[in-house]
Parts: sequence; C-alpha cells; structure tokens
Amino acid sequence: MNPRIEVVAIDCLMVRLFDAIDEANTPWMLAASLRLREGFGAHLIDLVPSYTTLMVHYDLMALDPRQARELIVRALTGLSPDAARGGKHHVLPVWYDISVGPELSLLSRRSGLPVDEVIRRHSQREYQVFALGFAPGFAFMGLVEEVLAAPRIKTPRKRVTAGSVGIAERQTAVYPLQSPGGWNILGRSPARLFDRDIDGYSLTQPGDTVSFRAIDHAEFIRLGGDDTPLEALA
Repeated sequence: MNPRIEVVAIDCLMVRLFDAIDEANTPWMLAASLRLREGFGAHLIDLVPSYTTLMVHYDLMALDPRQARELIVRALTGLSPDAARGGKHHVLPVWYDISVGPELSLLSRRSGLPVDEVIRRHSQREYQVFALGFAPGFAFMGLVEEVLAAPRIKTPRKRVTAGSVGIAERQTAVYPLQSPGGWNILGRSPARLFDRDIDGYSLTQPGDTVSFRAIDHAEFIRLGGDDTPLEALA
C-alpha cells in the first residue's frame, strides 16, 4: 500500500491507497475508513470508498486543508487490516432465465459453456462489494471468473428492470431501480437493493460480500419478483 493524498475540491481530499482493483484491497480499505471516521469525528461530512480510493469530504469551517491532510496522515500511520471488522454477507436469490436474462445465451457462446454451467459458475462465487455508484444502491461487485467476463453490450438499454443481475468485464451487479444500462443481464432478483426504510438506504455497503442463490420461477414469484420479459439487444 502506497497512500497518496490528492486534492478533489476545496473541502475534499482523495486518499489513493492502491493502483489496481483487487479483492485483497478490501480489508485495508475498511481499516482506513474506520481510522478516518474516528480521526475526523464530527468534522467529517462524508467518506466515499471506492475500489482503490477514499474520498474525504470535511467541514471547511472546522478544518483547513493543512489540518485535514495532517489528520489523514495520522489516521493511516501504522494502518493494518482488521479482519474482525469485516462487512456483512448477503445471499441474494436470483431467477436465471433467458426471458429476464437475455445475455445468458451470449455469455454461453462467448465462454463455450452451457447455459447451466454459466449459471452455476456465477452463483457459486462470493463477491466483494467494492463501491456504490451509478444509481442509489447500485453495488459494483467482483470479481467474476475470467471465463464469464464480457464487455458491456454495444447498444445500452433505455430501461433495465429493477432486480436485473448483470456482468460487465469482471464485475457483477444488481440494478436496484429501473434505469438505463449496458450490462449483460443473466437473470433477476426479487431482493430490494435500495430501500429508504433501511440505514444508509442501500442493502449492501463497501466491504460487504454477496453470493447469489439460483431459484426457480415459482419461488421468484412467491418472493415478489416481476417476471416481465426483458428484450434482447446484444
């Protein structure tokens, strides 16, 4: 780890801890987040973790940029990952089906694997939540097996149904709300990823882990899923 502090705005500093996305970064990111929250205390307005960076938004009325830098350096001195402070684990049910996952066939052709094997490999892995972004509750997770990695579709959809589970490169995600999108869609989850009634509004947070559990159509409907077909564009 080679921490660097970069200026983002008059009241924001970016702490760059790593140069490449890696699952091994997560314990360090969690430890750094904890130290920074403790160090800034009430003077911290927001802390935004990502794959390799932490953006620190602080109260400019309480701290000047020099003091903010000093707090960051002090917080990261002697930093070590703390396994006891890991995130939560979530198991999300997913109905994998061509009607709601039109890129299942595409990924099968690209990988040379049968559709059932694509489903098995995607659902057997545990994924790290690296960051939230794009839309409220949208968690960027990884890393999927290289054989399943696929670029975004050439023509993004204007509307992707909430709950759609997709792959882009070696990342996977669940669309929390209906929105435009260009990820390869494999199926749909009835889980609510964005909910104003839960703390933080998002079911998952950076540092959490997620695994997917394949379910059949009957269970999907019983859990409140929407089985409206999604058009194939790829």
